[in-house]
Amino acid sequence: MRHIELKDGTIYNFENMKIMGILNATDDSFFPGSRVPNVDNAVNRAMKMIEDGADILDIGGESTRPGSDPVTVEEEIGRVVPVIKGIREKNKDILISIDTYRSQTAEEAIKAGADIINDISAMTFDENMVDISLKYNVPVILMHIKGTPKNMQKNPHYDDVVKEVKDFLEERINFALKKGIKKDKLILDPGIGFGKNFDHNMKLIKEIDEFLVFDLPLLLAVSRKSSIGEALGGVPVEQRLEGTIAVSCYAALKDVDIIRVHDVLENSRAIKMTEVLK
Repeated sequence: MRHIELKDGTIYNFENMKIMGILNATDDSFFPGSRVPNVDNAVNRAMKMIEDGADILDIGGESTRPGSDPVTVEEEIGRVVPVIKGIREKNKDILISIDTYRSQTAEEAIKAGADIINDISAMTFDENMVDISLKYNVPVILMHIKGTPKNMQKNPHYDDVVKEVKDFLEERINFALKKGIKKDKLILDPGIGFGKNFDHNMKLIKEIDEFLVFDLPLLLAVSRKSSIGEALGGVPVEQRLEGTIAVSCYAALKDVDIIRVHDVLENSRAIKMTEVLK
């Protein structure tokens, strides 16, 4: 059974698909419904997600939508740390991941109570991220990205997208292991929408089980993204829930370990039904 070791040494098993709820402490994330820049509102939203079935809460303080501009590290920390502290005051047990590629933000988030680093750059944007993982003994999500959020959607090209993403992730796994991060501290994410066009994304989703070859927990993050809108005939972000649920159910059939979603209750129920029938 695939698993990770948490910072306290606890083994966290993926005996079924886990739901990661998206909580954006921002005012410009691509889906307006996920924006909760007010701390109290964010904490209340987090409690609702837990009630609805979230296993992990993913807290982000900077939008990484295509074309987005970065914020300062101070601003990012100022957005996420109060939210994490507020959640921890009400719930000591829920797993929290910090969605950042900055080591300084990751460190402050872990001090505030975060358990996992979710790095869209797979520790390539900030060379100190590996040190933070080692220092605090926390797992890291290694995601594939081509370019940066600012330029990643400017005509991305692959000769074989599945092979190239696998090669990248294999290189990052080896990098982490050589630096001393243990294998059971790693989670993989193919990075849907991060430097990929519609066809690239669809191929990665269809062949998502190709990434199980690494015998590491696998995360898929497709919730309400533009590829779902395109697949449904160009519907806006507000109308992409059903498409998201379809991907979640497909991922459950393909043995994906974590699905990252905006709408926890709806996806959780659909996944539970899918796993009963699996």
